[in-house]
Amino acid sequence: MLLTELITPEAVVPSLKVNSKKHALQVLSDRAGLISGLEPREIFDALLQRERLGSTGTGEGIAIPHVKLARAKTMFGIFARLARPIDFLALDGAPVDLICLLIAPETAGADHLKALARMARVLRDPRVTAKLRGARDVSGLYAVLTGETASHAA
Repeated sequence: MLLTELITPEAVVPSLKVNSKKHALQVLSDRAGLISGLEPREIFDALLQRERLGSTGTGEGIAIPHVKLARAKTMFGIFARLARPIDFLALDGAPVDLICLLIAPETAGADHLKALARMARVLRDPRVTAKLRGARDVSGLYAVLTGETASHAA
């Protein structure tokens, strides 16, 4: 599964200004609602419930919050680079500055796990995360995420 199948340019936020994990999840839920037509509150509540099971902060400044929703029609993602790192209760204790949100239909099954694995593989590569942290705009971030080359993706 390619990230181009999950994340569109309008789902990329180049400089998200939030001050807490909860605030980040709220803003990302609002963006997800605009993109999908789902209720932002439903997304937010599901994300909070998922985070209560354990943080989706995977370490190295990365978080991959994810939920399955009955009303979701397709699987999609949102990527945000934070203006300032925030505490996400990540496994390594490091603050998070890169968030890749995944929303899937309840019926997604193994595809949900494949998408999560793909996101994790991409974000585990230190060369990719360095480029994401250095990119300045949506097109640069999107090019790095989707493996396209772009001169301004540095």
